[in-house]
Amino acid sequence: MSAKPILYGYFRSSAAYRVRAGLNLKNIAYEHRTIHLVKDGGEQHSADYKAINPQELVPTLNIDGHNLSQSLAILEYLDETRSQNKLLPDDIILRSKVRSIAQSIACDIHPVANLRILQYLSGELNVSDDQKTSYYKHFVELGLKHTEALIVTLGTKSDFVCGDTPGLADLCIVPQMYNARRFNCDLTDCPRLIAIDAACLSLDAFDNARPENQPDAPNIQN
Repeated sequence: MSAKPILYGYFRSSAAYRVRAGLNLKNIAYEHRTIHLVKDGGEQHSADYKAINPQELVPTLNIDGHNLSQSLAILEYLDETRSQNKLLPDDIILRSKVRSIAQSIACDIHPVANLRILQYLSGELNVSDDQKTSYYKHFVELGLKHTEALIVTLGTKSDFVCGDTPGLADLCIVPQMYNARRFNCDLTDCPRLIAIDAACLSLDAFDNARPENQPDAPNIQN
């Protein structure tokens, strides 16, 4: 393989958080480059970054000579090219179910509650902070309740979603739980998610990926 991968991200981006933890689980050393999502209107909109990621989103992972975007696509690429610590089970049915749990967060919860949506609500629609928080909590609490049900239906009894080690679904759960707690969401209906989150965060791969442990976190207030 080629030079050390470069991860373009932001400490509080849940999608970047997924990829940081995934790289750590795969024992892949990488270089961090901050794309500040708030300062000066958002560095993701700069011409230099648009040349790297035309979607103007984080994360982007430069690896093996390519710029890869979309966190789940990045994680599956890592799983297909690096055999250590597999993120998806071998069983085809379980693999599909794990993907559905991951996508329940990445495709259903995250898109309606991420930063650019919240900024649009405030900036373009003049939604109050209280209304914006109510909107956020509604969709995150509802989405996590549904994700909890998917995991319960899966019927696994391990510390993680599927098996004795964390995988693709766990990588989506932990950042979303971080965001839910940041906005004081009610997690009463999510005991399995709470347990999975705690089990993951007991591991160095997830602990080192926490937003507060990132090099861009200490001096950033937004």
